[in-house]
Amino acid sequence: MATLTVDDVTLLGPGCGEQACGETGDGRMLEPEEIVEDLIAFLQPKHLAGKKVLITAGPTFEAIDPVRGITNLSSGKMGFAVARAAREAGAEVTLVCGPVSQPTPRGVTRIDVTGALEMHAAVMVRAAAQDVFVGVAAVADYRPQAAAEHKIKKDGSAAPTITLVQNPDILAEVAALPNPPLCVGFAAESQNLAEYAQKKRLAKKIPLIVGNLIQHGFGGEDNTLVLFDETGQTPLQPGPKSELARTLVSHIARQLDRR
Repeated sequence: MATLTVDDVTLLGPGCGEQACGETGDGRMLEPEEIVEDLIAFLQPKHLAGKKVLITAGPTFEAIDPVRGITNLSSGKMGFAVARAAREAGAEVTLVCGPVSQPTPRGVTRIDVTGALEMHAAVMVRAAAQDVFVGVAAVADYRPQAAAEHKIKKDGSAAPTITLVQNPDILAEVAALPNPPLCVGFAAESQNLAEYAQKKRLAKKIPLIVGNLIQHGFGGEDNTLVLFDETGQTPLQPGPKSELARTLVSHIARQLDRR
């Protein structure tokens, strides 16, 4: 293995888990799905070789009581696709994700969080050391000021009053760092996509924002994306989120080259 590595041969595995001999540890063949994922990654252009990329994905869950909360319909699929594409492009990828059921892309460091404050803390402690930050997560704009200690019961009295406070703007704070990474945002809208996406890009002072209408992308395997930057808008061909993510990563790499 050492000789093959010196000869620039890429080795897949070994995998880790239960062995035929009854022991547990390194030595298994990778699962077929893992081999396919590694082969696809090997064949992708390494646009981000040597770069560090931090990505957020999924929704956040803002607790009202121990069983209820404010959240949204984000599945995390687009963010996970971007993480996989960045890793395929040679980057060292860290993925901070809200409560989702997506499997972790191979070679990606995953950090699970629940609420916006947790996501904010996980991002801000790492952001300054990154080359790229991509905020794909659908972070709740507001959270309850205080979560109830116990489940709120319906006892026939008036509905409870829930006071909301604003969550931190993670993307804007990363963009405002003294030496920020290249910041890319996402804007999921139900109407007026171009107007709202460009407005969001300018307000957060970021070079690139990726827009989509929620009826085209939430929860599904495909999406329809439009890239918005200082030159205007660039619609991408509708397709699988995996392919769109690779196109986006190539665009990000070109942006990095121009910095």
